[in-house]
Amino acid sequence: MNNSVTNTARLLGAGLRALLVLTLVTGVIYPLVVTGIAQGLFNGKANGSEIKDDTGKVVGSSLIGQQGYGLDYFQPRPANGLGENSVNTQYKLILSGATNRSADNPELIKWVKEAKAKVVKDNSTADYKVDPAQVPADAVTSSASGLDPNISQQYADIQAHRVAEKNGLPVAQVQKLVDEHTEGSTLGFMGEPRVNVLELNIALKGLLAKS
Repeated sequence: MNNSVTNTARLLGAGLRALLVLTLVTGVIYPLVVTGIAQGLFNGKANGSEIKDDTGKVVGSSLIGQQGYGLDYFQPRPANGLGENSVNTQYKLILSGATNRSADNPELIKWVKEAKAKVVKDNSTADYKVDPAQVPADAVTSSASGLDPNISQQYADIQAHRVAEKNGLPVAQVQKLVDEHTEGSTLGFMGEPRVNVLELNIALKGLLAKS
């Protein structure tokens, strides 16, 4: 009987020691090591890929698109995937989600036609007319989340004329801004060249402040 109790106590003690060691290793040491490596090597990404303006104020993340820019700034992709929070109304929250429409869905076709007509109208200027055939897909369709922060270089190029006219800037100067903020394909072959709208608009705001 005493041996049985002793063995049970020994097993419980070993189990408790194992629990404490594993808790220390996996619950304390490992998270601290991973956090330290992330902060040291990938500080920006580890802290949300924040974007700051010229004053150093955080104005957003390079991973999350924003809506609500006036026509004197570059426009993001449509955000049909976004919705409004209707449950917790204490806070103004944006809900992300897909539109879930097939390519031949009449509602989607209607959205695309209306969006294309608006892109052509908004971006045609006195000396530049947008050809409907020039309008890229990302200008008239939302991403699955509705939060895509980037637009194609083609869509940014189309907008350069309107942005220049609205702000009284030479088109070449605005186009140069677009070119400077165009990122190539990931690893040189994955995806298409893209432009982060928030970063581009911050650069435009800085340029206007100097003009």
